[in-house]
Amino acid sequence: MNEKWWKNAVVYQIYPRSFKDSNGDGIGDLEGIYEKLDYLAELGIDVIWMSPVYKSPNDDNGYDISDYQDIMDDFGTMDDFDRVLKKAHSLNIKIMMDLVVNHTSDEHKWFIESKKSKDNPYHDYYMWADPDKNGNPPNRWESCFSGSAWEYVESVGQFYLHSFSRKQPDLNWDNPKVREEVFKMMTWWCDKGIDGFRMDVISMISKYPGLPDGPENGNGYTGNTSCDGPNIHKYLREMNEKVLSKYRLITVGECPGVNAEQAKKYANIDGSELDMIFQFEHVSGSALKPCHHGKWDGEAMTMPELRANFTKWQKDLEGCAWNSLFLSNHDQPRCVSRFGNDSEQYRELSAKMLATMTHFQKGTPYVYQGEEIGMTNVQFPLDEYGDIEVRNAYQDLVIKNKTISEDDFRKAVWNKSRDNARVPMQWDDSENAGFTTGKPWFRLSDRYQEINVKKALEKNDSVFYYYKDLIRLRHGEELLTEGDYQLLLPEDEKIFAYLRTSDKEQWIVVANLSEDTVSTEGLAKYVSDKEDIKITNYKDRTGIKADLRPYEAFMMRIR
Repeated sequence: MNEKWWKNAVVYQIYPRSFKDSNGDGIGDLEGIYEKLDYLAELGIDVIWMSPVYKSPNDDNGYDISDYQDIMDDFGTMDDFDRVLKKAHSLNIKIMMDLVVNHTSDEHKWFIESKKSKDNPYHDYYMWADPDKNGNPPNRWESCFSGSAWEYVESVGQFYLHSFSRKQPDLNWDNPKVREEVFKMMTWWCDKGIDGFRMDVISMISKYPGLPDGPENGNGYTGNTSCDGPNIHKYLREMNEKVLSKYRLITVGECPGVNAEQAKKYANIDGSELDMIFQFEHVSGSALKPCHHGKWDGEAMTMPELRANFTKWQKDLEGCAWNSLFLSNHDQPRCVSRFGNDSEQYRELSAKMLATMTHFQKGTPYVYQGEEIGMTNVQFPLDEYGDIEVRNAYQDLVIKNKTISEDDFRKAVWNKSRDNARVPMQWDDSENAGFTTGKPWFRLSDRYQEINVKKALEKNDSVFYYYKDLIRLRHGEELLTEGDYQLLLPEDEKIFAYLRTSDKEQWIVVANLSEDTVSTEGLAKYVSDKEDIKITNYKDRTGIKADLRPYEAFMMRIR
């Protein structure tokens, strides 16, 4: 097997709670995933990244783990997991687990022991600090879910750090025993036969000594206080040496706050740390509009900003590290609503266009469940949103500080909320979209009768079959894995076009990110006598000369 087999693989992310319910309790589960593995094999994906299925009180949708070696009751049993793993492997699909080791649940046995006393052997498994002289938290760090990142515990007279929910205490990676426990647990999963790890906020595991305050308005994400700490690479190299290097895995680190220079260390091609990282610059909002409340008053990047950012990462990592390519995941709104046009007229065209623009860059593409049928954002009343991030921000920004009006906050939630990605998967047009026979744990999109898998499989030019073609091309054409990337028309306001080039051939990728008709005149000079269309979202496209129609995209071999 190619040691770097993940380079031309396509990864599909499953958010288990919302994927498929098998037993009518309204919650997606492992048996539901088992039932739909043939569907994913039909799509052609190589790897499933499964969001956490571990034992958890579910304060943050499973990213608060109380037992790393057991399964959440909602999802089934370890036997169910083993069945999924076995069937996936029989279909040549690999399974990548979500590794959440910046923090645990406060219901994990380590933390229960940790807060009993300062002398408890588990006390140093977490980040504890004494109050300042006035009895306040040791610094002004804010949780990524709003409010202080510190919680006081009477029994030890100290605060513990929680970069996220107060039920998610941060582990102390400076303690070698913590690292030993984590590596032992990872080895257990690898020996079970899993094929990789997506590592949750892994850039945050090394904290800065002395707990410095950082910027006045910065939290763990935006300050220099929790990301890319002084020992991060030491710990990742140790993880690689003791676990990762012993198996043929795919590894991707979620690395908020990491820039391209830093990314070269995390995902260095020498293989000493991780295979690739997720960075979030392209989904973090436009720099053209000042925002004071993070995502809640920011706007999506303009097309020129998005194109420049993708190109920066393509160029900066060339020959040094490997890119991950994504527009959607469980923490992001739906890409067709954010960067495309989710109207009935343009939804499918723009979903195909965004996929073309993204998948043919250099890197490993990631598809989020429902993206392959063009699922869209939702617009629910505020009280129907369950996400802790929304609830906390509402209390902080609307109720307590009154810095955003309720109306503006509602619109921001409609556009930005993580819950946009967490509505149940739309399998058919029957009641509850074929997701469950019971009451769904979260409300379904109002558009499920229009947008669903059954309909997509019946229509030969659907978004699903377009993704299937993209994946087939990705697998079959070495140029798409190894070829150079060169941006074209960097000043154009609407066209994102680039070349992929190898010693033997050259392909051009063109996308119109607007609903206007746009001339291709500036691209004609790059095309000579060969115009071999490989994929297009308007079937009558035969060459470069015709104008680009709204949201048109194609890839063509030109040499």
